Amino acid sequence: MIFRPTQKLSTKIGAGTIKSLPLAENPYADWSARLFTVDRTQYLLLSNTSSLYSTVMYGKGITDSSRFIERGLSCIREFMQDDGQQFIYARFIAPASVSVRFATALDRSVTGSMNDLIHHATWWLSSGEMSPHAVGFKLNESLLTALGNGKSEPYGKPRDAFKALLSQGSFQQ
Repeated sequence: MIFRPTQKLSTKIGAGTIKSLPLAENPYADWSARLFTVDRTQYLLLSNTSSLYSTVMYGKGITDSSRFIERGLSCIREFMQDDGQQFIYARFIAPASVSVRFATALDRSVTGSMNDLIHHATWWLSSGEMSPHAVGFKLNESLLTALGNGKSEPYGKPRDAFKALLSQGSFQQ
């Protein structure tokens, strides 16, 4: 499994020097992570690198890489269970989480899309009416140009792209 923290997050958790790695063979086991702050509270955006399927969690208490991995995987598992995606977690993410590596961001498209998702998350979290967990559901229904299929469908939703990964890969074995 690969986690791709930003430099800021990498420094916070003491991940050390991070190498560049290609997208994981199993796209469900490749996640990008960003730290952001809303009203002096730290949050983490965890996004599947291929589909931008995302969840948000509190950043408080995450002081090292082992806590980041433990809480990040727990947050992903809980979110996917509540979203009806527990089969995908159990089949493709849990087995891959036995070995976790850190890597740099995959490309600017992912980074830019995560910036957009953070902008939306900041708006919803600053209202004080939504939990980080609930914000994840809203983010996965957002329209993103990075997930579009061209002129006929210029935008795509992270949740739809995440579900579509199952039919796209030869990693299923």
